[in-house]
Amino acid sequence: MQSLLLPLLLVLVLAVPLVMSTRKQKKQQAVQQELQSSLAPGDRVMTTSGLYGTVADASGDNTIDIEIAPGVVTTWLRLAVREKVEPVVETEEDAADEVEIPAEEPAVIESSSSVKTDEPQTTAQVAPPLEHGKK
Repeated sequence: MQSLLLPLLLVLVLAVPLVMSTRKQKKQQAVQQELQSSLAPGDRVMTTSGLYGTVADASGDNTIDIEIAPGVVTTWLRLAVREKVEPVVETEEDAADEVEIPAEEPAVIESSSSVKTDEPQTTAQVAPPLEHGKK
């Protein structure tokens, strides 16, 4: 009995995570298929490459037309749609919160060239180049 317990525990330790990960992947695939089959014109979506757009035509089996800018419609594979996103709706409160604050004018520091100091002004002097190899 003892000799069978170790292999049985080893199989359980390896099999349980494998089964759990397979179930998780199947759930994710089902959610993705449901999303892709439920796409309709007017839905706001994000593609796998991060492009946001609005579904213009979803009548194709494998492809979907997405409007990425007014008047610019591109054709994508349905599989390229990652998720639906909620359209941004600006309310009156949001518009009131965005009050423009005038930019501060930068402080101007005026320098006076008539400032005199007691120290003499010096200029840098360059030393003559060293001659190598001459004896």
